[in-house]
Amino acid sequence: MTTSVIETAAHEPESPSSDVREGAEAPTETPSATFPKRWLGLFAILAASLMNLLDSTVGSVAAPSIRADLGGSLSTLQWIAAGYTLALAVGLLTGGRFGDMFGRKRMLMFAVTGFVVASLACGFAGSPEALIGARVVQGVFGAMMLPQCFGLMRDMFGAEVGKAFAVMGPVIGLSVIAGPIVAGLLIDADLAGSGWRTIFLLNLPLGAFSLYVGAKVLPAGAPTGDAPRLDLVGSLIAGAGMFLLVYPLVQGRELGWPAWSLGMLAASVPVLGAFGWHQLRRRRVGRTALVELSVFAKRSYTSGVLFVVVFFGAIVGFSLAVGLFLQLGLHYSPLDASLAMASWPVGAFIGSIFGSTMMNKLGRHILHIGLTIMTLGLIDLYRVFDSVGAGLGAWDLALPLVAYGTGMGMIFVPLFDIIVGRLEDHEVGSASGLLESFQQLGASLGVAVLGTVFFGAVDAQVDVESFLSAARHVTLLTVGLTVVAFAMAFLLPKRARAHAG
Repeated sequence: MTTSVIETAAHEPESPSSDVREGAEAPTETPSATFPKRWLGLFAILAASLMNLLDSTVGSVAAPSIRADLGGSLSTLQWIAAGYTLALAVGLLTGGRFGDMFGRKRMLMFAVTGFVVASLACGFAGSPEALIGARVVQGVFGAMMLPQCFGLMRDMFGAEVGKAFAVMGPVIGLSVIAGPIVAGLLIDADLAGSGWRTIFLLNLPLGAFSLYVGAKVLPAGAPTGDAPRLDLVGSLIAGAGMFLLVYPLVQGRELGWPAWSLGMLAASVPVLGAFGWHQLRRRRVGRTALVELSVFAKRSYTSGVLFVVVFFGAIVGFSLAVGLFLQLGLHYSPLDASLAMASWPVGAFIGSIFGSTMMNKLGRHILHIGLTIMTLGLIDLYRVFDSVGAGLGAWDLALPLVAYGTGMGMIFVPLFDIIVGRLEDHEVGSASGLLESFQQLGASLGVAVLGTVFFGAVDAQVDVESFLSAARHVTLLTVGLTVVAFAMAFLLPKRARAHAG
């Protein structure tokens, strides 16, 4: 369950998004009368955002059906999710810059077109390799698309952008609840024998609406005159480092952890170090860097980066493992699995309302409250796995998953504003965009690590008991990661960043 859209939409309107670059001028507050069709434009933006949201949840819903149809190894199930999030993580480092260079509307139209074409390729993929490749392309275009969405909202609504977020937040939240259920319905319906392919083909009408309406009503802003040059070399180094880190974690178990997989893991450290050196060198010679390295000198931000990787890695990896357990272990249909897990996003929706209401009053304490509730939900879920066993039903999962989701939702809204609470104004834009990238990297690592633990526990004994054992292993590991996040939260600022009006 990837959350970048949900979390960003829930922020206060002044909260920086990943398209804000260091040294950029504040967005001009455009009078609302300039864009009389701004609400129609908002729905075009929503359609684009929903495409990313739907495709980020496909891993836990459709992956078993995809493997049953196309074949492939168990690691294929992990790459269906990890390929998308890894590409998104790399692309978000530069995605917002394209809006400055070419104009936000033009960039959004290009990115939506690319995303739709990649979705079409996913829907007609004839092999696991073709599907994973198309998923990577989706992630690249998604990284170009998302920053433009929130930048255009500010351009259209100006000082009234809070009204747009007030509409967008509930729509996105309800979509999180309904999305997996709709996906399960489409797979089970098997329209014209299409099965899982309709999940990706659903992006075609959404994309067509976004393109048609967006072309007519979105503001055609000009590129920023002082837009920085794109640091393509930095992006390639960062992408190589992330790939060296994630690839062996996904493939290593299945291949028996050969020497080259351990070598790739070791090589990721100097490559990511080279990325930091490259960014520092660009800054010293007066060129724009992808990352404002000064933020890493502050313990609160460095701790926040680690928190984001652990927190989002835990929830995304755990989500995939639970979905696989229900479908592969208990032989639930995609629809039944989606319904069994529906209490999770319902809890997240409830928790996000509490988080947005209480974040200013509770500050950092809300993270500890949310993590405590998540831990209690996981402990109860372990009890269910242990006591109910193979007779597990959807109602057995309802209480622990709604608790886990509620605690998770409390954290989504205030998290990024708390992490950047002690940064200087000129650092916030770069730091926020970097956090989004680390969120997606954490999601990829979570899929890789927890997926590896899950399939390692199943091993060759493909029966209900082995899947129950795997589910218990992953649940215990998720408890451990949640406790680690709880400890890390003490290093974060006590209050969220105060936004200027």
